[in-house]
Amino acid sequence: MEILVIDGMGGGIGKSIIEKARAELADVRIVAVGTNSAATSAMLKAGADFGATGENAVSYNAARADYIVGVTGIVFANSMHGEISPKMAEAVSASPAHKILIPIDKCNVTVTGVASAPMQSHINEVVEKLRRI
Repeated sequence: MEILVIDGMGGGIGKSIIEKARAELADVRIVAVGTNSAATSAMLKAGADFGATGENAVSYNAARADYIVGVTGIVFANSMHGEISPKMAEAVSASPAHKILIPIDKCNVTVTGVASAPMQSHINEVVEKLRRI
């Protein structure tokens, strides 16, 4: 199973996802793609098997992943303060991979019907969903 984790800014959310997934899931390959080098570096330090940065890395890896994990903004062009390009959003949206998205209001997207919870609760839920799949 190949899990693609996409994050931007400082990579803190991706880092937390990777640390928890690495500790609880056996036999998974985790690919970290950052919208910038700081995000990629943080996710690699957290235990990703491979890391890459930028628009082409998102496009290439999204087409090959079994699961894509990130915040809701990774499917919206120009979200995350412009870090997600239209090409990145399209690559994630068009990917046949199963997407597991964490809702955060910072992406200017509100998903109704989703309980407001601390980030760690969302990260725990992501790893639990991956375990069940």
